[in-house]
Amino acid sequence: MKGIVRKAAAATVSAAALLAAGAASASSFAVRSGQSAEGLGMAYAGAAAGGIGMGSMAWNPATITMFPGRNSQWNFTYLNANGSYEPTSTTRLGSPLGPASPIQNGGGNIGGDGAFIPASYSAWQLTDRFWVGMTTGAPFGLRSKPENQVYAGQVYGRSATLRTVNVSPTVGYKVNDWLSIGAAFQIQYLSTNLKNATGATLATAIGPGAPNQILKGDSVDYGFRVGATLTPLQGTTIGIAYRSSIRQTLEGTISTVAGVAPIKANLNLPDSVVFGVSQVINDQWQAHLGVEWTNWSRFRRIPIVSEITGTPISSLNFVYDDSWYFSGGLEYKYNQALTLRAGVAYELSAVNDTNRTVFISDNDRLWLSAGASYQATDKLKLDLGYSYIHVTKATVNYGGTHPQQGPVFFSAEAKPYIHILSAGLTYRWDNPAETIPAQPVVRKF
Repeated sequence: MKGIVRKAAAATVSAAALLAAGAASASSFAVRSGQSAEGLGMAYAGAAAGGIGMGSMAWNPATITMFPGRNSQWNFTYLNANGSYEPTSTTRLGSPLGPASPIQNGGGNIGGDGAFIPASYSAWQLTDRFWVGMTTGAPFGLRSKPENQVYAGQVYGRSATLRTVNVSPTVGYKVNDWLSIGAAFQIQYLSTNLKNATGATLATAIGPGAPNQILKGDSVDYGFRVGATLTPLQGTTIGIAYRSSIRQTLEGTISTVAGVAPIKANLNLPDSVVFGVSQVINDQWQAHLGVEWTNWSRFRRIPIVSEITGTPISSLNFVYDDSWYFSGGLEYKYNQALTLRAGVAYELSAVNDTNRTVFISDNDRLWLSAGASYQATDKLKLDLGYSYIHVTKATVNYGGTHPQQGPVFFSAEAKPYIHILSAGLTYRWDNPAETIPAQPVVRKF
C-alpha cells in the first residue's frame, strides 16, 4: 500500500514542480513563501489568527471556521533566490597548511532560474459549528546547483534537490462564539537527490573529471496539526497552533564508481509552534502580529544505513539550531473591492557560520512585503503578493571543525537575496446571499 501511495505522490510532485531555491524562503530548506499570496503580501503576520485568509489553514487548522459556506483557494508562487559563494582564502588540500588547490574559483549562483510553488485550500461548512476541508502545499523544498561545477567546493556538493508534497485533510469545530478548535492529518511525500564529487586523490576529487557520488531516496510519512482560535473581544482574534514533526523514513540508493547500494535514512523534520494576533482597528484598518518557533535542533546527524548489512556507511551532519520568526503587518481597506497590505518580518535562522553548507546560503533574514486583494464579484477574490528578502552575509568554513568536514579546506562567502511573487484566487461555490446558520463572530473584512 505504501508503495502505491509513494508512486501517486511522485506523479503529483513531478507535475507540480514543487521546489524551493538554494536560499530557501524560510530557515534552512523550509518553504514559507509558497503557502499564500495574501499572506506573502504581509510577511505572513497573523497567520495563526486567520489574518492571511484561507492560507491560515496551513498554520492553524482552527481558522477553517472563519470561512462560511463552501470556499476554495489556489496560490501560485515564483521564488527567485540568488546566492553566489566566492572563496575568501586559499583552498588547501589535506590541512589548512597543506598544498594549495589548483582550483581557486567560486561556484557562482546556486539558485538557478528559481522555482514555481503551488498551494491550495478548501473549506466546507457542514453545520453552524462543523467544517471540513483540505490543504495542499510544499512545506519543505530545495534546489541548489552552482553555475560552476568545477570548483573546490564540489567535494561538499555539486547539486541538491529536495521535494515535498503535503496533503492535509482538515476539520474545525466552533465550540462557542469565542472559541474554535481544529485538527489536520498530514500526509507528506518527500524525495531527495544529493550529488558531490569524489576521486581517488584530492586532486582528482576537485578536478573537472571527478565522478559523482549520488544519494537519492523518497518516502511517504505522516504527522498532524492542531490549533485553536479565540475571539475575547469584538474585532480581536488570537490563534495558536502546533505542527508535529514528521519522521521521513527514506529508502533509496547511494551510487559511486564502485556500484549502487540500497540504503535507508531517517530524517526527523522539525515540529513548530505558531502564535498570532489580528486586531480590527476601525472600518478601514486591521493590524496583525505573529511569532513562530521551529524545532530545527532535532535535525542534526543523520546516519545513512546499508539495507544489506544494517550498518551505517555514511552520514549527513547538519547540527542545526532552533529558528524564530517575528512578523507584523497592516491592511487598509481602500474601498469595498480593494484591500492594500504591507508587512515586515525578521527571522533568526537555524543555520550559522559553523554549520552552513555549500547547498544552502542561509542566514538571519529581513522580509519586506506588500500586496493587495481585489473582490471582483461576491464570489471571486484575487490576491497578489510580493516579498523581498535580504539575507545576512553567509559564509561557509570547511576549516577543520565543520560537521561535514572532508579533506578539502575551503572557505567562501555569499551575499544572498530573494525575490518572491505570488498570485492567488479564492472562489466561493455557494451563494453568499443565502442565509448561513451562524456567521463567524470575527472574520477577515
